[in-house]
Amino acid sequence: MIGVTVLGATGSIGISTLDVVARHPDKYRIVALTANRDVEGLYRQCRQHAPEYAVMADGDAACRLERRLKDAGLSIDVLTGVEGLEHVASMAGVDYVMAAIVGAAGLLPTLAAARAGKRVLLANKEALVVSGALFMQAVEQGGAEILPIDSEHNAVFQCMPADFRRGLERVGVSRILLTASGGPFRTLSLDQLRDVTPDQACAHPNWEMGRKISVDSATMMNKGLEVIEACWLFHTTPDRIKVVLHPQSVIHSMVAYADGSVLAQLGNPDMRTPIAHALAWPERIESGVAPLDLFEVARLDFEPPSLERFACLRLAYEAIEAGGTSPAILNAANEIAVAAFLRGKLGFTDIPWVIGSVLETLPGRHDADLETLLAVDGEARRRAEQLIRERV
Repeated sequence: MIGVTVLGATGSIGISTLDVVARHPDKYRIVALTANRDVEGLYRQCRQHAPEYAVMADGDAACRLERRLKDAGLSIDVLTGVEGLEHVASMAGVDYVMAAIVGAAGLLPTLAAARAGKRVLLANKEALVVSGALFMQAVEQGGAEILPIDSEHNAVFQCMPADFRRGLERVGVSRILLTASGGPFRTLSLDQLRDVTPDQACAHPNWEMGRKISVDSATMMNKGLEVIEACWLFHTTPDRIKVVLHPQSVIHSMVAYADGSVLAQLGNPDMRTPIAHALAWPERIESGVAPLDLFEVARLDFEPPSLERFACLRLAYEAIEAGGTSPAILNAANEIAVAAFLRGKLGFTDIPWVIGSVLETLPGRHDADLETLLAVDGEARRRAEQLIRERV
């Protein structure tokens, strides 16, 4: 039996992971589940999946969960904070770690899993965006396996030759084509974008996602972060990665080869497909996803993204080109700007303005250790909050 820890169990990726795992009780057992403050959600999951450990990032929430579990007669150890998250990500008896905590909060436990040599099912973008060099070094030193969960990176992984780590040129890969739906506002004018509301931004046409990730999809920052991730995952440079708008979200990404071939991975837009792939790789298991009906899809459309409309995508390319701590600054400023937008404190088109302003005022640093990266992250957040207060 393969022991699994799910970091971020009550989020959309965590819920989908538990759905896939539950379909294969002969293969997987849940060792630990974690959440931030969702006591009721984690309590229900603990009742259903009976993990050995439950972790709440918030201390008060951990106390409430512990009481609920005790009253229900469930013998589950409850841990709290970053230390608890790191423990269940690296402990003996855990083989696979689903890293699905949204935001920079997931960085330290994901690093702990890599250092401990686990198979890391990587759904947390920030591990690579904030600390790409450090994370890949931890993977190498710990002997960990990285299986990407983002539908785009998972698609690229499936289309790559097995030995792609030797270098893309050496294995005949010319470029990576990351597809993007374009979100709900692909056809709106720039003037119309100024009046977008949080509820409109969270209504993705194809995917069911959390609110923060939905906003990132609408601004295409999500795709920008994926470009940065792809550079690390596939040992390449941003000039070899092209973003392609594909509103149907049926082709999840493609790999172009030197001989003119283009390999694509297709499927219905359901995160259980990449989750099942990463859990079972190199084998295949049933995921619960309906088969793709190409006759129902009928057509596949493609177009280039406008970097004027999607300024966040442009900023992400600039950040990875600059290197060093610039991607960490980009990510931190984006998290603060999106949170302010969701609270109604910032306009939709002001999100890239905040990010660009923070990048301009905070110089990027190279050869940063983890302590420096965390300090830069904090400074970028404070600067973004200051800009938002001044904007209001």
